[in-house]
Amino acid sequence: MNVYVDTSALFAVLDCDDSCHLAAETVWIRLIQEDTTLVCSNYVLVEASALIQRRLGPKALRVFQEDIVPMLRVQWVDEPTHQAAVQMLLKSKSRSLSLVDCVSFVVMRRMGLGTAFAFDRHFQAQGFRCLTRIHLG
Repeated sequence: MNVYVDTSALFAVLDCDDSCHLAAETVWIRLIQEDTTLVCSNYVLVEASALIQRRLGPKALRVFQEDIVPMLRVQWVDEPTHQAAVQMLLKSKSRSLSLVDCVSFVVMRRMGLGTAFAFDRHFQAQGFRCLTRIHLG
């Protein structure tokens, strides 16, 4: 099985104080044990790295880069993907939807992925199955 991994899930896995940490840890362990292919875009890596460094510090960033990133299959965003995501973002007229979110949706659709490991409500709103919603009740 292939699962797209969002920044929200990566951060929750690393931050023991995050309200979603226990659910994230449970899902993460299951995905690893099941030898799931974990997919994300390079935009997610940039966003997650910045968030982890700012909120959790350099030690957590090192754990992320050395222990978690090697487990991810990274989809590098090309210009057509970026432009499709920009168009999606502009059409949405939403303040809470980000370019990284839109890139994720474009990548997921292009790869035929229907499942995300994400705590971001936008994934479910876009019609994707969120593993975290199952574990949160």
